[in-house]
Amino acid sequence: MTDNYIYVITALLPLSALMLVFQVNPYHALVIRGILGAVAALVYAMFGAADVALTEALVGTMLAITLYAVAVRSSLTMRLGVIPDRPVEADGESLADSKTKPDFGELINDLRTILNKHYMRLELVTYTDRDSLQRALLAKEVHGTCTEDEGWLFEQDQRGFAPGATQKESPEDEQEQVAQEYETLPYHTQTRVQRLYEIMQSELSLSATSLTYVNIPEAGKDH
Repeated sequence: MTDNYIYVITALLPLSALMLVFQVNPYHALVIRGILGAVAALVYAMFGAADVALTEALVGTMLAITLYAVAVRSSLTMRLGVIPDRPVEADGESLADSKTKPDFGELINDLRTILNKHYMRLELVTYTDRDSLQRALLAKEVHGTCTEDEGWLFEQDQRGFAPGATQKESPEDEQEQVAQEYETLPYHTQTRVQRLYEIMQSELSLSATSLTYVNIPEAGKDH
C-alpha cells in the first residue's frame, strides 16, 4: 500500500505523453511538454536517479521548452508587407479603431481571425514604397504583401521577378478580371507560401481584395 503513490505518479508519464501526441494546439502542447518533463524528473528522483532527474529538469524541460517556444512563435507568424498611407498599428490586436482606411482595417482583422484558427499570428511590416515592398517579397523577408490596387500589377517582366517565377490566380481573381471594367477591388494581396494561399483562398472574403500566389524559385535552381 505504501508504494501505491509510485504507481500513480508513474502512470502519469504515459498519460501525459499521449496527451502531448494528440494535442493540436502548439501552445497547449508546450505546456503539456513541460508537465511531461516534470513528471519524468519526479519519476527519476523516486527511483534514486537524482542526476538524471536534475538533467531532465534543466535540459529536457526548461531548455527544451524555451527553444520550442521560440521556434513555435517564429514559425507560426505571417509577415505581411504593407504600405500605410497613415500610421499603422503593426503589433496591435485590432485595427478597427486605427487611423487607417476602414476597408483595410477590416481586411487585416479578417486575416487575423483566419490565422488565429490555425494558431498563427499576423505581423505587419511597413515599407515606404512599392519597389521596396517588392524587393522584400522577392528576398523572402515577408510572406506576403497587401497594397492598394490602383493600376499596380505585380508582373514578372515589369517587376523584376526571378527567372522562372510564375504567379497563379485564384478562381475569384479570374471572375474579377472579367468584371474589371465594372469594378476594381481596392486591395491586392499576394503570398509566396502555398499553404497560406490555400488558407486565404478558402476562408478569406475576397470582396475587398484580389488574391495571388507568387511562386519564387529557390536561388540557383532552374525551372
